[in-house]
Amino acid sequence: MNPITKLLIITLLPLSLLAQKVTVEQLFSVQSVKVKEESLSHSKKSYGFVKADEAREHDISPRFGGFVEKLYADKVYKYVKKGDPLVTLYSPEVYKAKEDYLNSYNYTKNKKSKGMLRSAKLKLELLGVSKREIEHVIKSKKISQNTTIYAPVSGYIFQKSISEGSAFNAKERLFKIVNLDEVWVEAKVFEEDREWLKRAESFELHFKSTPKTYRATSKLFYPMLSEKEATMTLRLRVKNPNRELFVGMYASLISKDKKESYLTLPSDAVMRKDGKFYVFVMGEYEGEYDPLEVSVKPLNAHTYIITDGLNKGDEVVRNALFMMDSDAQINGLY
Repeated sequence: MNPITKLLIITLLPLSLLAQKVTVEQLFSVQSVKVKEESLSHSKKSYGFVKADEAREHDISPRFGGFVEKLYADKVYKYVKKGDPLVTLYSPEVYKAKEDYLNSYNYTKNKKSKGMLRSAKLKLELLGVSKREIEHVIKSKKISQNTTIYAPVSGYIFQKSISEGSAFNAKERLFKIVNLDEVWVEAKVFEEDREWLKRAESFELHFKSTPKTYRATSKLFYPMLSEKEATMTLRLRVKNPNRELFVGMYASLISKDKKESYLTLPSDAVMRKDGKFYVFVMGEYEGEYDPLEVSVKPLNAHTYIITDGLNKGDEVVRNALFMMDSDAQINGLY
């Protein structure tokens, strides 16, 4: 091709292409990044709800029948402390047992044998009469026709089945007290995550009503699978000393495994091509870059873990990967 023909071809090139070529040359500034070693843990996110710990639910079911004289725990969801009076009632059976106890004391106080007194006291204990009330019989030498039931634990009155003046039968549940100093969080997790979650070392819980981060102390997988949702239930035990968590609250759960050391690179330093992953490393001469196949797996949306092909401190291209890829193809490097 003679010089005139060459000049004609160049003249006929669109000005936009010529301008584009100049712009690319001006913008082409290669930045590099080094492979770092980081101590990281994997995490998974799931969701669940707060539930009461079944071991902290207490039924108040007297072993005797009677009538309500004075009701102290008069509202559902009222908070009571351990030892607070719940209800004062009259029970003919308890009154008779206290009378027998006092008579036994008077009869045996000057005798060596105390078997009758011990039997009378045991009967009151088996009826569920409080220790303080049994002791009061001997101290006062008087019998009260009423008896009082006290809260065995601190908690909320979740159920109440009596009012002042009510009659009740033996074994009937009068109250249900739920202690929320520790609660459960039941989270739905996928079946394939079970083995990973069994190895998880920390569980962080977040709730909309409080900025505090809660941590679970133990875990349990229910031995059943939801057929409709194909999920399992992971139960976590969470301490709740300030009672800020209530039954039914929505929980966001982040599970983390043990920290391990990984070699990492930013995701924009790794290029995927034909199912393989490549980086561009510095060549023999300044300004030269060669593609290198590496093995990676994603850590998160912005970072890759390098499992093979690079070492700590190796330097690779971080930007302009598309241009590097084009040049490599033109030169037949891969």
